Amino acid sequence: MRYEESVCEGRNPVIEAFRSGKTIDRIFVLEGCHDGPIQTIIREAKKRNTLINYVKNTRLDQMSETGKHQGVIAYMAAYEYAEVQDILDAAEAANEPPFIILLDGIEDPHNLGAIIRTANLCGAHGIIIPRHGACGLTAAVAKASAGAINYTPVAKVTNINKTIEELKEKGIWFVCADSDGENMYNLNLTGAIGLVIGNEGKGVSRLVKKNCDYTASIPMKGNIDSLNASVACGVLAYEIVRQRSI
Repeated sequence: MRYEESVCEGRNPVIEAFRSGKTIDRIFVLEGCHDGPIQTIIREAKKRNTLINYVKNTRLDQMSETGKHQGVIAYMAAYEYAEVQDILDAAEAANEPPFIILLDGIEDPHNLGAIIRTANLCGAHGIIIPRHGACGLTAAVAKASAGAINYTPVAKVTNINKTIEELKEKGIWFVCADSDGENMYNLNLTGAIGLVIGNEGKGVSRLVKKNCDYTASIPMKGNIDSLNASVACGVLAYEIVRQRSI
């Protein structure tokens, strides 16, 4: 299992990483730098929808492991991404209705890794994450998944809402986790289903929530009003498992 940190520093190494077809999740570029190599890197990043962060030199210095970042640092995926169709094909191969987990802006690599682990254990056919504003398949995610990343396909898409609409046309309906939703025990969570889990702080975005068929809340009796995103995913995922097993 590849847990090594996938970091690339320096202008030529980053350019070559793009041109060799490596999957780069995000790049950090020195703000205000407009020379030729940097512009080439930015063009390549935009062409591949790679997230671009413009930062000060002090931030790059803090991030750099070599001290020779030359104004750019790239973070490459530790694992290759699947396609959404791969997830649907996995469900078909298992002769099961699709069970997909969609993550609307999960930023913490430990949460993402834990969700991948849960997805594998509860029999979900795959996970879909957004290209922007979310954690990718880093080494930390791989480690937190406890090996599940080797068996559970993760697809990255440009637009979560568009993907939901496309999957609805294939007969999949969607439920999102929301504290104001219907008690999960009162919902029918069987059949072809997509479970949507939102950002650790903001929850599911307004447009994504509007695009879902149902919102589900988890009954809670404690003194605080929310669960960790990966824990909430686990609770709802296993309610889906329970209902699909009846």
